[in-house]
Amino acid sequence: MTPIISEKRLANEEATKSFAVALGALLQPGDQVALEGSLGAGKTTFSRHLICALSGEEVDVPSPTFTLVQTYETPKGDVWHFDLYRLEEPTEIWELGFEEALSHISLIEWSSNIASLALLDNALTLTFHLTDVEGARVVTLQGNHSWWQRLEALDASL
Repeated sequence: MTPIISEKRLANEEATKSFAVALGALLQPGDQVALEGSLGAGKTTFSRHLICALSGEEVDVPSPTFTLVQTYETPKGDVWHFDLYRLEEPTEIWELGFEEALSHISLIEWSSNIASLALLDNALTLTFHLTDVEGARVVTLQGNHSWWQRLEALDASL
């Protein structure tokens, strides 16, 4: 099991945006960010803010629920935004261009749907949890040792 590195409390959407901007500054091509949480927990909202931060401008970021994947060109390279909620079999990920995405930044909503393939061992996993306060979220960050130093920088920037 991947150790829990930290937990962030996001009071509102503005806090979610600040978190996305700070994390985006640390991402590099080849990084995978796995996004988990119940429906409505904030995965797509976070992804929109992160993609806009990486793009350096406001970009239309529709949920890829029906297309399963969207790509965006950014100054840091392409960002592949997957939503695997509707994936019927884990191996369908290959039909979506996942192998090519590995050399780019990947955001993978519902990443647990491909967990059996063990493709995300080096991913940073963000699990979004709803709270009793409207608009607030708690995010648990998990990753292997390769993320520790960058997440310390993230803590310092927030």
